[in-house]
Amino acid sequence: MENKTEVNAVFPTSYFPPISLMAAMCRHAISDKKIWIEKHETFPKQTYRNRTMIVTANGIMPLSVPLERPNGTHTKTSDIGVCYTERWSINHLRAIDSAYNASPYYMYYKDNVSKIILGHFDRLTELNMSIAKMLFKALKIDADICFTEDYFDSSHYNHDYRNAYSYKHPEELPKTNEYTQVFRDRMPFCNNVGILDLLFNLGPETKDYLLKIES
Repeated sequence: MENKTEVNAVFPTSYFPPISLMAAMCRHAISDKKIWIEKHETFPKQTYRNRTMIVTANGIMPLSVPLERPNGTHTKTSDIGVCYTERWSINHLRAIDSAYNASPYYMYYKDNVSKIILGHFDRLTELNMSIAKMLFKALKIDADICFTEDYFDSSHYNHDYRNAYSYKHPEELPKTNEYTQVFRDRMPFCNNVGILDLLFNLGPETKDYLLKIES
């Protein structure tokens, strides 16, 4: 792995990451031309690594990917498997369709999102890498996305985002500028949810929106 001066930032693997995390990834993708994704950590519970948040008619809804942990609580992120004994992929797509079929750009991105969710991935990192590549392509940002080759503590990096955004405490997520969400007529703006909400609602304006976020 490259040394500290070359590895400016490290990110967690993420299932359709929250908007602020995606914004940080975009900034570093543009400035560093490379994104490093951590996979040698001991997999932490209850994070955005296997979760995303969508906005439905009833409010914010979490979507979680069921996991297989071959070494229990000591399993590394690189070894975390995706469990297909449940129909989670169908359930996720149904929830996403119900939430966003009326959004301006849902039909434009629907097929690419569905193809990934309905795919079969042995590892969570493989699933999330496909998502990251799809998102950067949609945003027209060219960056080399790499996995870390070893585990280092925060002192190794200038910017460590691995635990920057807490799923357990969404109220601590940075505030983002409001944009038009699907159910704006019945509920207040939902801050910093999953990137799909932004993508389906803003489409080609998503990149500009993300690059204006400071975190």
